[in-house]
Amino acid sequence: MTDLVPLGRRPHRVVVLALDGVYPFELGIPSRILGAADGHYEVRTCSVDGGPVRTCADFTIGVAHGPEILESADTVIVTSMPPAYLPAELPAEVTAALGRIRPDARIVSICTAAFVLAEAGLLDGRRATTHWQVADRLSRRFPRVDVDPDVLFVADGRILTSAGAASGVDICLHLVRTDHGSELANTVARRCVVPPFRDGGQAQYIERPVPVSGAASTAGTRAWALERLDEPLTLADLAGHARMSPRTFARRFNEEVGLSPGRWLIQQRVARARHLLESSDLPVDRIAAEVGFATGASLRQHLHAAIGVSPGAYRRTFQHAR
Repeated sequence: MTDLVPLGRRPHRVVVLALDGVYPFELGIPSRILGAADGHYEVRTCSVDGGPVRTCADFTIGVAHGPEILESADTVIVTSMPPAYLPAELPAEVTAALGRIRPDARIVSICTAAFVLAEAGLLDGRRATTHWQVADRLSRRFPRVDVDPDVLFVADGRILTSAGAASGVDICLHLVRTDHGSELANTVARRCVVPPFRDGGQAQYIERPVPVSGAASTAGTRAWALERLDEPLTLADLAGHARMSPRTFARRFNEEVGLSPGRWLIQQRVARARHLLESSDLPVDRIAAEVGFATGASLRQHLHAAIGVSPGAYRRTFQHAR
């Protein structure tokens, strides 16, 4: 059971900026996910002029706030629209609205809203992502942005960008996890009936040849491996469980997950290690053994490669949040 926000403490204010042509699905994600976090977030929605917002569907949405509310936001989330709605340059009212955001506020884009942040110069010199279908377009149009088309979201300092559509759920859960730890993020995920982590990146959703009908899946072997992360699993072990040759298994695995078996195992081990760092006082070497890394040094290397911090720094941050 997670604690509610203590009396007298102001919830973290999140303001969602809805622009013309917004996808209704993405517009609702922040309120649904962050609103399930036991009162830790206050989510408000605004438009650039306080008036109704035309969606890309056959209806218009009325919002309760104008751009002035952006001045009090701790986090601003800009939601996406179809590529056809993206302007060649930012309209003056959008530029003015973004100019109201405090310098220390966190800014998040969902899907194609990365183009809005890039046009405003907020992504210059930063790593970012967007929907895989328009990632090349973002990279060509804004060469000063380091575009990674394979991930579900990118956190680069106070600026965060997410990939297509439902990755808005992933990045909102990441906000909860960053602010309050995995326990609350997992609780929110259960309440919203979504996975707390999704395996792999958006590479798994890129259009690719469909596996032959009736081909065996690697899903059962992935579940089997998750129960044995502390063991030194090899490609031969995984293929043997799936009753495939290593070559066939590796090909099928990549088709289904968008990652090689080895990279997927490392991701799962890092995710399990993060949970143990947050929720236990086990020594780093013991955690390394629990998740299948040979040594504490190996865990440090993989954790730093994944999120850029040491186990000790990660533990201090999230146990403080707990």
